[in-house]
Amino acid sequence: MGLLVLGLLAFLGMHSVKMLAPAWRAGMIARLGPFGWRAGYSVVSLVGLGLIILGFAQAGPEAPLYAPPLFLRHLNALFTLAAFILIAASYVPANHLKAAIGHPMLAGVKLWAFGHLLANGTPRDILLFGAFLFWAIADFAVSRRRDRAACVVYPPGTALGDVIAAIAGGGFWALFAFSLHQRWIGVAPFG
Repeated sequence: MGLLVLGLLAFLGMHSVKMLAPAWRAGMIARLGPFGWRAGYSVVSLVGLGLIILGFAQAGPEAPLYAPPLFLRHLNALFTLAAFILIAASYVPANHLKAAIGHPMLAGVKLWAFGHLLANGTPRDILLFGAFLFWAIADFAVSRRRDRAACVVYPPGTALGDVIAAIAGGGFWALFAFSLHQRWIGVAPFG
């Protein structure tokens, strides 16, 4: 479990720098340049992600702390579909989700993590998804507060932007749910 914790600290810590230490981040960008900062950010994030994957696998099968009913797996699938659409909306210009939420990727991570907490009850699941849920809630709140202080207004959404976000997110969700999740994670979400 130690590698999982270390990976979460590296990955989520790096993704929290803008939220927790914006002045330090600005100073590092000024010192390293934008490319140098992005390179360092990417390296630390990738190492953290690798440690998360390794640590999660090494934690192995554990006795669940709670046994969720089967219907929560199906509910998780719906939450994950919505999460994929929200994450796609963060990249698709001019959609109503981004206009309304401002940070749809963070909202998507919250849904993904919450759904997985409902459907999985082992200590490693609770640690992984609980850490991501806590981080996404905090980052979303800080980001929205920062937007209000800076009077950020997101461009209005369009029906075309909504359709593109829904198709892209739904398509990636289907690919992941019906193929990649089993290959990469070792769990078939639908049986």
